[in-house]
Amino acid sequence: MDTGLDSPRTLLVTLTGADRTGVTAEVLSTVARYGVEVLDIEQIIIRGRLVLGVLVTAPRQWTSLRDALEMVATALGMQLTVEKGQGDTAGRAEGRSHVTVLGTPLRAAAVAAITGRIADVGANIDRIERMARYPVTAIDLHVSGAEPDRLRRVLAGEAARQQVDVAVQPANLLRHGMRLVVMDVDSTLVQGEVIELLAARAGCLDEVAEITEAAMRGELDFEQSLRRRVALLEGLDATALDEVYDGLLLTRGARTLVRTLKRLGYRFAIVSGGFSRVTDRLAADLGIDFAAANELEIVEGRLTGRIIGPVLDRAGKAAALSRFATEAGVSRAATVAVGDGANDLDMLAAAGLGVAFNAKPVVQQAADTTVNVPFLDAIIYLLGITREEVEAADAEAGIVTPAPPV
Repeated sequence: MDTGLDSPRTLLVTLTGADRTGVTAEVLSTVARYGVEVLDIEQIIIRGRLVLGVLVTAPRQWTSLRDALEMVATALGMQLTVEKGQGDTAGRAEGRSHVTVLGTPLRAAAVAAITGRIADVGANIDRIERMARYPVTAIDLHVSGAEPDRLRRVLAGEAARQQVDVAVQPANLLRHGMRLVVMDVDSTLVQGEVIELLAARAGCLDEVAEITEAAMRGELDFEQSLRRRVALLEGLDATALDEVYDGLLLTRGARTLVRTLKRLGYRFAIVSGGFSRVTDRLAADLGIDFAAANELEIVEGRLTGRIIGPVLDRAGKAAALSRFATEAGVSRAATVAVGDGANDLDMLAAAGLGVAFNAKPVVQQAADTTVNVPFLDAIIYLLGITREEVEAADAEAGIVTPAPPV
């Protein structure tokens, strides 16, 4: 007979076995008959195998509950373990983060290295979720016991060594609320640089490309470099802007990113050191809410080689982000900025989450996180949205998504 001496304060009940309908309901119904409190619960299904864990307060006659659960497990054809404990979830450390890992492919060695560094700082992985397996593999680790900033610093170096992308974000409600996504355009939302496409038509591509590269590396002041490049376009027929737009290639996943997040209530903005005649059309085509760019002077149908008004430079992009956040009615902490060049650094720093997308080294070092896979919609997984949710939303809208390879 159980005397109650040395009785546990909590019981961790774990069932494993083939998934079937009603397992969770059966277990919780059994537990409920003993009047206990559920402290924590988690369930995972992997290839038809179910793992159900329930942490409950232990009744005085706790062995009776254990015996009843063993009968349930036998009837269900599952394995049961009941672990005694003297505490509840208060033992979990403070400092909670979401650590999202992206790879193409995502190798076991890389996951082992990342999880090893998490353990090195004394943090614990409470849960792991798969966010996507195609076209990138993405997993989300729920981590406790380390402050996000410290975790980010530790994991950044390991991510570079393993050639995977790792994003660390505080576990708070902002990740699931409405947010404003602010994107650079050239080499981020679209492939290539618009000014270089114009320069090819003006016959000065080599000169413009050389200035562009120096500016993107942060070696030249952006405004001066832009004015020098635009000056080389003097005399170009303005119809070249429309020709360039018609030939633009969106980055893979761009439409999926905008379409999916717009459906979820997100707002979008594009800010570009490029030109409004292109970005305004791009915003209209994609349903983007806000746009800011430079305006080229056109006289008698030709470019004069000058810009009208102030140049939208590095500081101007950050200011545009703040202005658009105000207009969208969101805090700056609820903004996500995406860019690739030195001209995006202030914008990335001002945002709640700054994402360096296939960026120059100086930008990758400064941003909150990097994404180096060639799919812009991989950013969706940083926001806690799974590939399955994207495909379900597409199916509701009648959009057919390609099946992943077997």
